[in-house]
Amino acid sequence: MVLPSSQRPLFGQQVMPKIQAFRGIRYNLAQVGSLSDVVAPPYDVVDGALQKQLYDNSPFNFIRLELTRQEAGDADPQAVYERAATLFRQWLREQVLQHEPDPAVYVYHQIFDYDGRTYTRRGFMTRVKLVRFGEGNIYPHEQTHAKAKDDRLRLTRACQANMSQIYGLYPDPSNSAQNLLEAHIAGQAALEAVDHLGVTHRLWPVTDQALIQQVAGLVEDKPMFVADGHHRYETACNYRDELAQAAGGTLPDDHPAQFVLTMVMSMDDPGLIVLPTHRLFHGCASIDSAELTSRLQDWFDCEPAGEGPSAAHAVWKQIEELDDQGVFGLFTAKDQRWTLVTANDSTAAKMLEVAGDQSEDWRSLGVAMLHQLIVDELLGMKGHPKPNYVHLIDEVVAGLEGRLEGDQQYPIAALVMPATVEDIRRVSLHKERMPAKSTYFYPKLLSGLVVNPLDGN
Repeated sequence: MVLPSSQRPLFGQQVMPKIQAFRGIRYNLAQVGSLSDVVAPPYDVVDGALQKQLYDNSPFNFIRLELTRQEAGDADPQAVYERAATLFRQWLREQVLQHEPDPAVYVYHQIFDYDGRTYTRRGFMTRVKLVRFGEGNIYPHEQTHAKAKDDRLRLTRACQANMSQIYGLYPDPSNSAQNLLEAHIAGQAALEAVDHLGVTHRLWPVTDQALIQQVAGLVEDKPMFVADGHHRYETACNYRDELAQAAGGTLPDDHPAQFVLTMVMSMDDPGLIVLPTHRLFHGCASIDSAELTSRLQDWFDCEPAGEGPSAAHAVWKQIEELDDQGVFGLFTAKDQRWTLVTANDSTAAKMLEVAGDQSEDWRSLGVAMLHQLIVDELLGMKGHPKPNYVHLIDEVVAGLEGRLEGDQQYPIAALVMPATVEDIRRVSLHKERMPAKSTYFYPKLLSGLVVNPLDGN
């Protein structure tokens, strides 16, 4: 449901945190060769196999800083962070990494293919002034976890830098700020890298301070919604507060630690797409489609949708065509059947009963209905182990056929529509957070394109 204009927040009454150009740290290509060999995906999508591949790509690959490999004899959990910091300082001394000569913002394009189309996603990297979630107009949309924040804080302390950026979205229907930057870089050569998935990444430093101030003026009256990097954002706030406490309670307003490296993008950029995150449930009771329907039919419409794991493709195509947050494809391994589950008039009333403390916008999310009502309440699976999250239907099929890493068995699988950018806007403005893995912004932002120093150098 779209809010009527009379109920929408007046974005012009809020002030977006300050944007600041900075002297970023970038690879010296004369030292490292191809940029493609040294960049890396963000730490939270790198498994052991990919980490090894990236290590093998180059002795200068950024994964050695972003996600340092544990070595034999690492009894101290701090060892990996200290090793990253030592290597970071070494690369700066040896000019493997170099500071930008002048303060800059960095126009960033990602060119990728999806579903038979080629997209170009555009934004720019800058420093954004930190404000705690709930205290200003930077809004989170997902929950965070203490373990991940502790990991990133240890790395930030050791290296005194933001090694990778958060991802922030702001409303700009005409894309006016980005278009100014695009006009400036037109005809200029870009730094270019191709990642392990075949996505092309292009970067242009922009040092024209008058232009940067003009861009800042176009976005300063808009809110920002964190699309990705919630742990890194909260870590940046924690690091700033640590430094302030050590300095007697305050830091200068222009101290680098008052800011966080951010990829800023218009919510209306034509290259912005949100992909689904499907669920493979394990560690739960095995049921068949008849029992599934029996448990859900008072609150949802249920109908047979296919047999066997490979029918996931047809089920997902049907869900995509319906384009409705209240439609799910559920697989029961016990009888190898798919069931199409669709919200009806009874669903909203039941969601109000089980999640009455949340807004209607939150209760209308597909992932909220799936986890809060179907999985936790109606299937009685509350407290279940964290599911295996996958993005491609081929991965769903592979998991159900026992072909994913670890050969895990999955009694239940769920195909679910992703939350939209508009969903993020509405739910975030209620100061609510979506269930985990509600969105998947593809492609991921690369690490190693630019580092934000926090030591004032």
